[in-house]
Amino acid sequence: MFSVTVRDHVMIAHSFRGEVFGPAQRLHGATFVVDARFKRPELDADNIVVDIGLATVELGKVLAEFNYRNLDEVPAFAGINTSTEYLAKYIADRLADLVHDGTLGEGARGLSAIEVTLHESHVAWAGYERAL
Repeated sequence: MFSVTVRDHVMIAHSFRGEVFGPAQRLHGATFVVDARFKRPELDADNIVVDIGLATVELGKVLAEFNYRNLDEVPAFAGINTSTEYLAKYIADRLADLVHDGTLGEGARGLSAIEVTLHESHVAWAGYERAL
């Protein structure tokens, strides 16, 4: 399996509902380093997995939708506990939409999976992988 990973970051604020979250029920901030890994079993006609420059730009656009925002106030996240795991899935799904609509180029249609990892710190991270 071949892969290409691009990286960006996002800064957010949010709060959680539920006793399991303890003090994180209060409004708090987070900065996530975001890795998006694109996978395929064979290289495309140009011998690449995905256009790395285009993947970087489009990841940045997805993150810009909620960068420097309080997620509690973003309509797309209304009533949702925006855990690290949930955000990884949200980003992976948005990137998958871009693959399917051709935004990441025709060669990207041969991708088999996208994996997104959000690094909360040097000791904790969460991710989500989805098939295409």
